[in-house]
Amino acid sequence: MDKANPRLSKTRQKKIISLVSQYWQRMTIAAVCMIVVAGANGAMALLVKPVMDDIFIKQNREMLLLIPGLAILVFFLKGVGSYGSEYLMNFIGEKIIRFFRDALYEKITDLPIAFIHKEKTGALMSRITNDVNIVKGMVSNAAINLFRDFFSVVAFLFVIFYRDWQLALGAFIVLPIAFYPIVLFGRRVRKFSTGTQVTMADLNSFLHETFTGSKIIKIFNLQAFEKERFKEKTRELFRLEMKKVIAKALSSPVMEFLGGIGIAFIIWFGGMRVINGTSTPGTFFSFLTAVMMLYDPVKKLTKLNNTIQEGIASATRIFDVLEETSTIPESTTPVILEKGPFDVQFDQVSFSYSPKDAPALKNISLRVAPGEVLALVGMSGGGKTSLVNLIPRLYDATGGSVKVAGIDVKDLSIASLRDHIAIVTQEPILFNESVRENIRYGKMDATDLEIENAAKAAYAYDFIKGFPKGFDTVIGELGSRLSGGEKQRICIARALIKDAPILILDEATSALDSEAEGVVQKALENLMKGRTSFVIAHRLSTIDYASRIVLLKDGEICEQGTHDALMKLEGEYFKLQTLQAIKP
Repeated sequence: MDKANPRLSKTRQKKIISLVSQYWQRMTIAAVCMIVVAGANGAMALLVKPVMDDIFIKQNREMLLLIPGLAILVFFLKGVGSYGSEYLMNFIGEKIIRFFRDALYEKITDLPIAFIHKEKTGALMSRITNDVNIVKGMVSNAAINLFRDFFSVVAFLFVIFYRDWQLALGAFIVLPIAFYPIVLFGRRVRKFSTGTQVTMADLNSFLHETFTGSKIIKIFNLQAFEKERFKEKTRELFRLEMKKVIAKALSSPVMEFLGGIGIAFIIWFGGMRVINGTSTPGTFFSFLTAVMMLYDPVKKLTKLNNTIQEGIASATRIFDVLEETSTIPESTTPVILEKGPFDVQFDQVSFSYSPKDAPALKNISLRVAPGEVLALVGMSGGGKTSLVNLIPRLYDATGGSVKVAGIDVKDLSIASLRDHIAIVTQEPILFNESVRENIRYGKMDATDLEIENAAKAAYAYDFIKGFPKGFDTVIGELGSRLSGGEKQRICIARALIKDAPILILDEATSALDSEAEGVVQKALENLMKGRTSFVIAHRLSTIDYASRIVLLKDGEICEQGTHDALMKLEGEYFKLQTLQAIKP
């Protein structure tokens, strides 16, 4: 993703405008409310002249009763307008932010697993939380102030020219200088905002990694090391934040100083006109009040520009994700798989994770018959996991083809293909829900009876019933309240209830002790019955039941056959068996 340019392209600007325009009715009402606020502000400046000339100088008692009543009406209308515009614009802003959050989550969920592995988890989380919140400030708060302050400026300009057009022309020779900081400091704010957002995403990623790996950090006694790493990141974030603060903090006082020069000119020039008799004190003070009130929305425009620049930087990072293209495209005319069993065929398959990487698989040709149990063995890095990842299209082969039921997986509907595949991984992936909901993840419309039967077949029923709430027990994040064997048996129950004809077991017992492995192995045997199964095994003693064994080395098929046949060859498989047999 391109993170270098924080500007929003015209296409992206049109998308945001299109989102906002969906709420044009509320926008129109909000704009009317802002016009009421601006009119009330202008009216307050206009009231200064009759207060000065009619009440204080002419001592008109009728005006003494009329003007306070008008002031109350003006402030009431301003309050109603402020509430209406604030509510309506925040409603629109929250709707748009919800859209961005939903769209980001949907996009990230739909993108290939390669994208998830390429990006840091914390960085992706930061897009949905931190970046979206900053865009909210741009869409709702900035929009409110932009329109309200614009209408206020128009109202004050009307008052200024209405009261004394000659003095107004003189003032506008000097006052535009005060707008210069808006542009100058706005550029710097956007630059540092981009840096802080990238650094914040990196910080989120660091927190996710260290909290997840807290056990390793403690066992290896690396708390001090990780604390120092965290301080380095917060130090960089502090540096960027302070640069942004300096740019923001300088913009207002610089603008006020330049504005002060303009006010000084107005006092001198307007005072001369009053002294010369060409203007009245009421007219001058009404003019001066409008000018000084004009500075408030202009100053806000400076801060508003800073908010917009931060929002642009965040919106760019959001669109970088939303516009990411999938490397696993759906066929234009996808084929729907019918009920299995299926054979799986690899035809001259090659694969590498990126053009720069060495091939993980080289010219693999292999057919697995329906119902066959194929064991994949070999040293780490041999290509076992890479091979099975091609079946559900977590990745696509870079050469050759993978076929299920004689159909290239690229021609199949992705959803249909994955509906017919179940997986149990080495690291059990569970969710912070009840046991029942975790098993139901394999079949969302499963009945309670089906869930219990799946648990029994996975040898999980007895320990589940021993929990205080049985199947309704919440198991914690990633199943943290369960033992390794319990987690794995719930994962097996989830795979069982899916009843998929193709099964992938990726070192499903390698992390278990001998006792837990024995129970899980029985559950796996129940799971594999009648299914086309791919078993990645670290412990060769667990694959005696395999119909065929394939040994992968450096991405190529080195040997294949039954256990007895491979042992007689006394090749690579024999060496692996011998090495494991002599280990204490």
